[in-house]
Amino acid sequence: MTDHDPEDHAFSEGQGFDDPYEGFDLEPPEFEVDPDKVDPVDSRVVTDMLDRRNIPSDAVDPEQLLDVGLEYMHINRHEQAAETFERVAQYTEDDRLEQEAWTNKGAAHAELEEWDAAVGAYREALDFGEESEAQRASEDVSGATANSDHAATAETNLAYALWESGRSEQALEHAERAVEIDPRFAEAWYNRGFFLLERGLAEDALEAFDNAIRLGFRNADVLEEKARALEEMGEYDRAEELAEEVDEMREQAEQQLLE
Repeated sequence: MTDHDPEDHAFSEGQGFDDPYEGFDLEPPEFEVDPDKVDPVDSRVVTDMLDRRNIPSDAVDPEQLLDVGLEYMHINRHEQAAETFERVAQYTEDDRLEQEAWTNKGAAHAELEEWDAAVGAYREALDFGEESEAQRASEDVSGATANSDHAATAETNLAYALWESGRSEQALEHAERAVEIDPRFAEAWYNRGFFLLERGLAEDALEAFDNAIRLGFRNADVLEEKARALEEMGEYDRAEELAEEVDEMREQAEQQLLE
């Protein structure tokens, strides 16, 4: 494994992956629960409260519960987030929300470096999308398409998890699928470029990095990988210019953190 990691796992922000993300209320939804039976300090209180034995499914709002999971992600409570996203998938009857929940569950496991669990969750999201497409086709729904709102994210995150677990060939395969599903998903192009570069395909990698940059994904990581590709192609002057730009960007970021 090198020091140059592909883009970290993305997780959704409640209603898809639009940018910028509108913040959510940091107060979790209120549930009717006997305080004598549940310790409010217990970090597992959400999943305990939502146990099917204690609360009927029609009393759960899966979208609010998804936001609870996202709150856990933002405060680095990834174990609780994973459990909450799994509950969302169990309770929701919305195909799109279920796929989003499985994708986010994978991201939570990835933050914990639980790569097998992350791979399993991403595959669940992707398998679910395929099953949804087949079901719609069997019902003869006009204009039916795969439920792929989060498929590109699941594919690119799956590629990263596979790479982390040493399955680099499978990683590239899923990175390719991500850009096929959504050619305008900049992070997917970046990850594709990274995996191509790892296999020594510098020219193809450079094209992927350029696509990511054209789509607005311009940061120190992608420029550093582009510089590495240029070096392997023998274009040392261009590589050096980019390396200098990367150093400046990182110095500015450090300064901002200090301020």
